Amino acid sequence: MGIYTVSQLNDYIKHLLISDPQLSQVWVRGEISNLTKHSSGHYYFTLKDKGSQMSCVSFRSTNRSLKFDPESSMKVLIFGSLDVYTVRGQYQLRVLDMRPDGIGELYKAYEQLRTKLQEEGLFEVSRKKPIPRYPHRIGVVTSPTGAAIHDILNVLKRRYPVDVLLSPTIVQGEMSADSIVSSIEKLNHTDVDVIILGRGGGSLEDLWSFNEEIVARAIYDSSIPIISAVGHETDFTIADFTADLRAPTPSAAAELAVPDSSYLQMHILSLSERIEKAAIRNISTYSERLDYLRSRLEPEKLSDILRQNFQRVDELTLRMERLSGRIIESKQSLLSNLAGRLNAVSPLKTLERGYGIAIRTDDRKVIRSTEDVSEGDGVGVIVSNGTIICNVKGISNDHVRDIGN
Repeated sequence: MGIYTVSQLNDYIKHLLISDPQLSQVWVRGEISNLTKHSSGHYYFTLKDKGSQMSCVSFRSTNRSLKFDPESSMKVLIFGSLDVYTVRGQYQLRVLDMRPDGIGELYKAYEQLRTKLQEEGLFEVSRKKPIPRYPHRIGVVTSPTGAAIHDILNVLKRRYPVDVLLSPTIVQGEMSADSIVSSIEKLNHTDVDVIILGRGGGSLEDLWSFNEEIVARAIYDSSIPIISAVGHETDFTIADFTADLRAPTPSAAAELAVPDSSYLQMHILSLSERIEKAAIRNISTYSERLDYLRSRLEPEKLSDILRQNFQRVDELTLRMERLSGRIIESKQSLLSNLAGRLNAVSPLKTLERGYGIAIRTDDRKVIRSTEDVSEGDGVGVIVSNGTIICNVKGISNDHVRDIGN
């Protein structure tokens, strides 16, 4: 078979291990010991039971998705694949997922409750209340002796000093869920503007009170907006989904609850400068406008403006009179023309030429033919200067040939 170098043999053994499908996806139960959390973000530890132990490595990419913070002496279930660290010739378990041992039933209950509450609409974004931008008082639901309250107070003191009302709360154990609900209800009867619900990290069992249904419904029913800050950044609880805002840590919750006073000071200073510049611009603009108006209102210029306007009025008046005269002349000429045409056809002109109009004296109707009168009827003949009254002595149908005879 020849002679192997150490590296060749280790590489061969590694190939055998990683090529075995039964060893590429394996669940292992054990207890963590000799845990080292490297600054690179990788975890190195030993997994042991009563009779044996093996080396394990959990890389940073895996650790980011863990839902709890591994600790020495913690019993865990690890899903991973066997590998060989060829530099030392050491076989090890490469961690792909890690869960606290015995947590399967808790995860099952967690998923069932999360699905139930989601279907009821408790996680709907549309019903979440906005966090006030400038709160006057902040309520905190956490343990008075834990690190969470100190982290919150330190951040608030640094960023935006504000009144804090702490409702001492049990955040772990059998009575913790009822204690959390009671604290939320108490703070809803105070004048706080926002509530921070938080605690430090821990295992799923440690954080389980924040996965209880009564806690979720108390958060949902709160009339005051709630920021949930439970555990570490990778920890997600039912309280996180139900709250109006989720923060990865209690410190982050304090940062989200208040603005940064230094930023506000800079913003106020910037606004003051903008207001001052705008005021200076306006004063300059109106001063120029005032100078212009003052120059327009000087006595000599005012007199000149008046003289110009007087002359303009005279000019316009003269033009109006001339235009009016031409219009009147045109209308008079038109009127004379129409009057002449009307006189040409006037009955009065006909009478002036020696003609007359015969009418019956009884009804003043014009006599147009011999049939309109009878012998003895009274007839009036209208001439240019009056009416001649006559009586009909006879009727002849012969036309008068020569009126002058």
